[in-house]
Amino acid sequence: MKTKRWAVLMAAGVMSGGALADARPQLNLFNWTEYMDPEIIANFEAETGIDVVENYYNSNAEMLAKLNAGGDAQYDIVIPSDYFVPRLIGAGLIQPLAPDDQALEGIDNIMADFRHPAYDPEDAYTVPYQWGVTGIVYNTDTFPDPDPSWGLLYDPDVNTDYPFALLKGDAQFTFSTICAYQGEGFDCVGQAPWVEAAKLVIATRARDNFVGFVDATAAIEQIASGVIHAGVAYNGDLASKKNEDPELYGNIGFFVPREGSQRWVDVMAIPARAPHPENARRFIEYLLRPDVAAQLSNYNLYTSPNAAAQPMLTAALREPPVMPDADTRSRLSLTPSVDGEQLQLLQQLWSEARSR
Repeated sequence: MKTKRWAVLMAAGVMSGGALADARPQLNLFNWTEYMDPEIIANFEAETGIDVVENYYNSNAEMLAKLNAGGDAQYDIVIPSDYFVPRLIGAGLIQPLAPDDQALEGIDNIMADFRHPAYDPEDAYTVPYQWGVTGIVYNTDTFPDPDPSWGLLYDPDVNTDYPFALLKGDAQFTFSTICAYQGEGFDCVGQAPWVEAAKLVIATRARDNFVGFVDATAAIEQIASGVIHAGVAYNGDLASKKNEDPELYGNIGFFVPREGSQRWVDVMAIPARAPHPENARRFIEYLLRPDVAAQLSNYNLYTSPNAAAQPMLTAALREPPVMPDADTRSRLSLTPSVDGEQLQLLQQLWSEARSR
């Protein structure tokens, strides 16, 4: 769920053939943009002799489309968000992590809170990678003391003039924020609340100060540059930006709306027809090492689901906004997984809300 620090390698790296590609074992990683410490890749390559080729996406929908178009036979590891996992399983796009009689080395390091989740009850298909919180980012000069509510985005009386954006991506997150705002809870599912959510998306798009849908890092950057004054972002992205340039991003605030918001978990999974599944398992086991898990979180500035890594995390990862306090955590929900007719309805309503 994210975006960060270095340049994207194009997919041509995966597709190139010839003797060079065959000279060494390979691992094809399909990940969110800049979500991996390059030093981790270099150390893994040096230890194992496996060359890692990285390719990137900026939304779960983009990742799903790529896998559906044959990417499940191109990539060895993908990093979907929790609520997308049942869709991938249902579509036959990911495979079990290991045979039934085997367990991944280091899996016992995962915190109890992240085991047997609703999106993968048997822990058969996924291993948690990073987790975090989604909330509202805003210009503190424009809104010095905002009511911590989704109303900063959805109530035209709260923000009558200043440009704002919503999060780019699939329908369910946006509908869930509106459900929370309208008192239905962030984890709402069903035709009635989704229809009302679609109506509010249409009304929001019609406002003169609505600029569009942008990804989380772009929202932060656009607030810093004055393009927008409020948007949606992930807590770790803001922490990372402030760490990189405290002055440029110093006037950006963050809150989790009082009506509720998303606790997300990004996970590692192996595509159904992965060309190098054993290399994928080796890489997942490498990331399960406590020191490597801590290095990953210290780079990303997201919290780690690895219990053994916690003592090695930097102080910033043990306090807000990266580590939410108890009151904030009580307002967080995982995004419910939907499939079948519910998913079709969701996609239909989203298409109508975006086109009207």
